[in-house]
Amino acid sequence: MNAEFLGALEDLERERGINKEVLLEAIEAALISAYRRHFGQAQNVRVHIDRETGEPRVYAVKTVVDRVTDDRLEVSLAVAREQDPTVKIGDVVEYNITPKAFSRIAAQTAKQVVMQRIREAERGLIYQEFSSREGDIVTGVIQRVEPLHDGGSRDLADLLRGGDRHPRIFLDLGRTEAILRPSDQVPTERLRSGDRVKAYVVEVKKTTKGPEIYVSRSHPGLLKRLFEMEVPEIHDGIVEIKGIAREAGYRSKVSVWSDDPNVDPVGACVGPRGMRVQAIVNEIQGEKLDIIRWDPDPVRLVANALSPAKVTSVTVDPETRVARVVVPDYQLSLAIGKDGQNARLAAKLTGWKIDIRSESQAEGGNW
Repeated sequence: MNAEFLGALEDLERERGINKEVLLEAIEAALISAYRRHFGQAQNVRVHIDRETGEPRVYAVKTVVDRVTDDRLEVSLAVAREQDPTVKIGDVVEYNITPKAFSRIAAQTAKQVVMQRIREAERGLIYQEFSSREGDIVTGVIQRVEPLHDGGSRDLADLLRGGDRHPRIFLDLGRTEAILRPSDQVPTERLRSGDRVKAYVVEVKKTTKGPEIYVSRSHPGLLKRLFEMEVPEIHDGIVEIKGIAREAGYRSKVSVWSDDPNVDPVGACVGPRGMRVQAIVNEIQGEKLDIIRWDPDPVRLVANALSPAKVTSVTVDPETRVARVVVPDYQLSLAIGKDGQNARLAAKLTGWKIDIRSESQAEGGNW
């Protein structure tokens, strides 16, 4: 340890933001443990690194007593006054006991402490960066897949087809990696190692091993942020997303609104020749996407939400929040959707329970 070492600490302070004095204090504390490990545990010592030369020194710290019972911790008044004639009983004095071989031990210990502090600082910076990005989108490359517990080796696409046996996927974000848990994956997606994908930052946790970043491909927030990125009117606040209902991988509905009568919120989201919405659909790998106009009138809102089906009439009961919808006979299956998906998403989007009947059923009083 020397002046060159101190210069390296100053470089770290400038480049990594790690305070030089904090590092030196941490090294001194570590050197105390190193000294005791090599030269005896029961000693009361202090280590000081000269701030000009980088020279480490070890001092035995002893209490001045009238009668010595443990010479590792105490010194007699007579002996203490040989060094300082003014000391009194109860004072604390120090003696330089730096071993000849201590510089080598100090250098090894300092390196370990510095590397540990660098790792801690980097983890802290990564945590700060990504914790502030919760609710945002990150782009990463699929780096690795957590092995199955049964030791099987399968292609990633096969793993993703495994239902509840989905693996955890790790995305390389450059300085760190993010975890795509099975519950945050889209069941219909066929991702492969090396694929570059966008993901929504759900949560950033502090752990002893560093920050853990959890991302999602199925979260509705991914869709919201994609619209904000692709549609300038949403980014600028001219068009507002009022709600999103998503069944990831299959279909999503997004309600949009603008208080500017000169702006068509749906048209703004679709974009010229459908380019904006197509960019979003491509990112979510072909998931069907309905963009509907939000309306403060629940009758019109429910009718819009059942798009692409055409609605004959809507009657709402505010007390029970039930909307009774009549559609042409040939539109009934479209309004309900496969396995009830269209009606289910419309109900989720509007907050109303939706009861759909065809015109012939309604005329027959079949409710």
